[in-house]
Amino acid sequence: MRTGSEPTTARSPLRMRFWLSVWGEVWTIGGTVALVLAGRPGWAAVCAALWLIVTVDLIVVVRHIRQGPHWQPGRDVPPYRPPEERP
Repeated sequence: MRTGSEPTTARSPLRMRFWLSVWGEVWTIGGTVALVLAGRPGWAAVCAALWLIVTVDLIVVVRHIRQGPHWQPGRDVPPYRPPEERP
């Protein structure tokens, strides 16, 4: 929840997560292919499972990016009202 006390230059880390997920996709696909070609089916299955996790994360990140300013508050989005304190 935004309270208005965040730094004015703070940005969402979704773009960074996107590029890290793309990097993970490249390595897990390459690792899976290399391990299959090397005849290591067990390790290839582990790498393929990791590939699935990275793919799901990439889908979630892209979905959040497409949802717009709710997930990426910018300078034009005002802060949320602070929670009201109860006596």
